[in-house]
Amino acid sequence: MTIDPLPTGLYLVGTPIGNLGDITARALDTLRRAHLILAEDTRRSRQLLTHFEIRTPLLSCHRFNEAARVSRVLTALDAGQAVAYVTDAGMPAIADPGARLVQAVRAAGRLVTAAPGPSAADMALALSGWGGGAFHFEGFLPVKSGARARRLEVLLAMPHPVILYESPYRLLRLLEELETLAPERPLFLARELTKFFEETRLGPAAELRAAFAQRTVKGELVLLIAPQTEAK
Repeated sequence: MTIDPLPTGLYLVGTPIGNLGDITARALDTLRRAHLILAEDTRRSRQLLTHFEIRTPLLSCHRFNEAARVSRVLTALDAGQAVAYVTDAGMPAIADPGARLVQAVRAAGRLVTAAPGPSAADMALALSGWGGGAFHFEGFLPVKSGARARRLEVLLAMPHPVILYESPYRLLRLLEELETLAPERPLFLARELTKFFEETRLGPAAELRAAFAQRTVKGELVLLIAPQTEAK
């Protein structure tokens, strides 16, 4: 069966953050009809494409080579092709590569659109019960201690929920830092979202630290800091 190609342009495609059943029909259609798929990690994306029997050519595009891939994408667009871009999980260009591609394609006057999908930040915010209004998405904190401490002090003064991403290897360090800076502040921790071992916990830093101190934690985590008003 012949598949009609997409109109020329860059298509950001949201992919599941865990459960493959969360991929949308539009995302699958976009990946099938694109001429080329750029992926943050081709090995991981190949598994997704194989699962859904998608045979579109695949090319790597991660934070170390994104700038170099811009010319490849523009060349493809000049040839009338449609290029899809996926990251390891969730939406590209949200705490993931993709922003440079978007800027370059827009500057060239070409179409940029998206087939949206799951977001760990949105899901965690909804599960926390602190949504419904403004929030601040911070993503990953600086690694160096001084910069982390200064940034956390700014975030703790915000009047709305703050969403952080964190590596499991730095989870206990982050909880210790928050215990020192704001020991009474409610936190909401989400891990393995949409997966079999999905887990969420609500409590102050010391309580969460005690819960994870003797455990091996896998996968990236989402940590929400309650607004300053919630601590009063």
